[in-house]
Amino acid sequence: MYICICKKVTDGQIRKAVQEQDVTSMRCLRSKLGACDQCGKCAVQAKQLIRQCLHEKTVSDHNPRKAA
Repeated sequence: MYICICKKVTDGQIRKAVQEQDVTSMRCLRSKLGACDQCGKCAVQAKQLIRQCLHEKTVSDHNPRKAA
């Protein structure tokens, strides 16, 4: 699903950026993918997704059995 329509950034791309490119903030997301730097309507949803992915990453890092 598209999160940032202006830059054509999907939720999958954001998830991958958090997991593989160490995106941890909106500033990092803008830098890596260019998302959320035009109209800004997607910023709230993108920020929530980053937080969710970071939480999932933390849980899986602390419990390797659940990650498998």
